[in-house]
Amino acid sequence: MSVSMVERLSRNGLRRALAGLFRLGGVHVPAGTQNPSPIHRREPFGAGSSAPRRALLAAPLLLPALARAQDFPARNVRIVVPYGPGGASDIVARILAQRATEISGQTFVVENRGGGASIPGTQAVIAAPPDGYTLGTADNALVVNPGLFRERMPFDVEKDLTPLGLAVTAPLVLLANPGAPARDLKGVLDEMRARPTGLSHGGIGTPTHLTVVEFQLSTGLEPTVVGYRGGGPQLAGLVAGDVPYGFVAISSAMTHIQGGRLRPVALTGTARSPALPEVPTMAEAGLPEVATVGWWGFILPAGVPAPLQARLRALLLEPAKEPAVRARLEGLGYTVVAGDGPSYAARIRQETAQWRERADRAGLKPE
Repeated sequence: MSVSMVERLSRNGLRRALAGLFRLGGVHVPAGTQNPSPIHRREPFGAGSSAPRRALLAAPLLLPALARAQDFPARNVRIVVPYGPGGASDIVARILAQRATEISGQTFVVENRGGGASIPGTQAVIAAPPDGYTLGTADNALVVNPGLFRERMPFDVEKDLTPLGLAVTAPLVLLANPGAPARDLKGVLDEMRARPTGLSHGGIGTPTHLTVVEFQLSTGLEPTVVGYRGGGPQLAGLVAGDVPYGFVAISSAMTHIQGGRLRPVALTGTARSPALPEVPTMAEAGLPEVATVGWWGFILPAGVPAPLQARLRALLLEPAKEPAVRARLEGLGYTVVAGDGPSYAARIRQETAQWRERADRAGLKPE
């Protein structure tokens, strides 16, 4: 079984369970690494008293930026997915990249850079020139990592990148290998009480990892938690029977569910998914605390001019609202948001603070 981490949490409450969430596992960030690239370039999250002065100074640059935006893109655009192929981030990136390619006439190339709790892939975006030709996908790990790595975090989420917009959200689904004995959530809980039982997630800080921690906190159970380096490898392990159960993004699981290779047990969130209307929510099944919903959006390096940001939103986010694209995304269990930059920035800022506070309150440090 090829996995990045096998961890076991004990029953002594919130502190140990949260420690499982913030365990480094296979992630490597060199000690002493502090902003290895010149990434403190702008303040994309907003505004101080000097904002009017900056706007005045930037005015002479606006017309050239508008002209560039009208001709953009003139060559291929790179979308860095900080996970391996086959996971939820990869799926949404490829669907929207395909439509952007059709609209623009230039190829939007998806580049997978998995591992390291999504940090290396995000660093590649931050270090790129702010010309609009490199952007990346981001999920919940973006807001969890600052609290996890603390002073070893090699970039500042609120200063070193520009949020382009939130694309989609989706619930997570608890899946069972067809050979697993449990047919419903009660059966899963009974099995975990009776014997050591594997439960997988798709990587440190990901929505599936957060859901595993919520599951442990709400049940007090001690499954053998197996963390993979991305949703694709995790699904392969579930299908092969290496781990009997796992929380997976619904979008990446749909083809396996429809093909009978995996069995859905229950969904996170407050309502059933139209993509799997027969599958109950965790709340219906008796665990309302297991409620994490995944989100996926796009980020840019700091300093990308506003006209280029607007052009990229028009190419990547607005098409998600088109009937054919929306139907494709919703068929995979996504809810289309296609939001703007400021609202996405506000969400990132709020959730980053929440996770940092939770880590501080628990007194957690990287191991």
